Amino acid sequence: MQKEKKRATLIFDGSCPICSSTVKWIGENELEGSFEMLPCQAQGMREQFPCIEPVECMKAMHLVLSDGKVFVGEQALPEIFARLKRYRFASLLFKAPGVAPLSRIAYRWFANRRYRIAAILSHRTGGTKKAA
Repeated sequence: MQKEKKRATLIFDGSCPICSSTVKWIGENELEGSFEMLPCQAQGMREQFPCIEPVECMKAMHLVLSDGKVFVGEQALPEIFARLKRYRFASLLFKAPGVAPLSRIAYRWFANRRYRIAAILSHRTGGTKKAA
């Protein structure tokens, strides 16, 4: 049960197409058992993580470690990359001088525009997905 102790919970906006696609990619590339993925909108999320306000959850992803430590937005990125199979090296990039403020600016800019970006990407790729 060692893996269970190390599992982190990644809380994300489940209604955002970009967030959902990113979480799918993370799941495909994670070290086995590294993450539990939980949409902000999931029933019981508030009870399980009372320290995370719903409005804040919709602004940025939250990564909750097994010890209860919470990383928000760009702060979660190095922790996420450290738990991926082929991309672990990227976690080191966030320790380079000057990267923290740049990643904060880039993350906030992107997060605030993610629905517009998703609409543009959807339009460029031919619109909505076809029903199965």
